[in-house]
Amino acid sequence: MKLIIAYLRHRKTEEVYTALRKEGYCCMTFIECEGTGDYSDHSKEHISKKYAFADAYRTIKLEVLVEDENVDSLITVIRKSAHTGYPGDGIVMKTPVEDVYKIKTAKNGFSVI
Repeated sequence: MKLIIAYLRHRKTEEVYTALRKEGYCCMTFIECEGTGDYSDHSKEHISKKYAFADAYRTIKLEVLVEDENVDSLITVIRKSAHTGYPGDGIVMKTPVEDVYKIKTAKNGFSVI
């Protein structure tokens, strides 16, 4: 299992979601956040009002738990649907997941999700 984490432009979030659903990925988390970095397109993105001192920009963090055999396909869908060709398109990361536990039943394994 892998946890795929992507940082996306706000305006591309719906397109990414739709593309993932079309490819059969059902379960994902979107988190509104703010951050700094060289990746920001200062002319296109919304500057943070909360963290204006840090030149921070609003972004969306996407998290998807996926079986190993689907990792490359999932990343391809995210990259294609989030792409604009301008600075600030975002990044995608993958990290291993050792196990998953369902709180209600205490069962574990990928099938519990």
